[in-house]
Amino acid sequence: MRDLGLMHVYYGNGKGKTTAAFGLAARARGRGARVIVVQFLKGVETGELRSMAELGVEVLRGRAGDKRAGTDPVQDAATRAIHDANLSSAAERVFAGECDLLVLDEGVDALRHGLVDEELFRKLVRKRPDGVELVITGHKPVDWVMEEADYITHMTAERHPFSRGVPAREAIEF
Repeated sequence: MRDLGLMHVYYGNGKGKTTAAFGLAARARGRGARVIVVQFLKGVETGELRSMAELGVEVLRGRAGDKRAGTDPVQDAATRAIHDANLSSAAERVFAGECDLLVLDEGVDALRHGLVDEELFRKLVRKRPDGVELVITGHKPVDWVMEEADYITHMTAERHPFSRGVPAREAIEF
């Protein structure tokens, strides 16, 4: 694990950010890395969560909010509290030396929407222990996150079946 410690950002409106992050998590776990995933703004039970559980990857999740039920995640205090607590829990483990790879799935969106403590987020990015690989996904990252990244991958949607009315499909999109 001595070569770990770089930062990845997967961003954009295209499909594949979470898939790439979870693929890296599976690869790292397959090599014995201790992996923690914090997933923000997602509430649907997805196939990758089952795979991560089978691999022994800890996934901390909040809730997505449901605008139809009046729980917009940006305005819902309970949702913010859950996301912030999950980030704090992961940070505690990272700084205790209990994590080799940390994935903050939709992390930049949680940061943009004020759902997590920005100071703690900055600390994880800038002061995480040597050897801790960090992956952050989201739609539109903030400038300072991009400046810190070692890998930047922009996912761009050129075509997606959703635009033709095809709904998300189990085992492919979730």
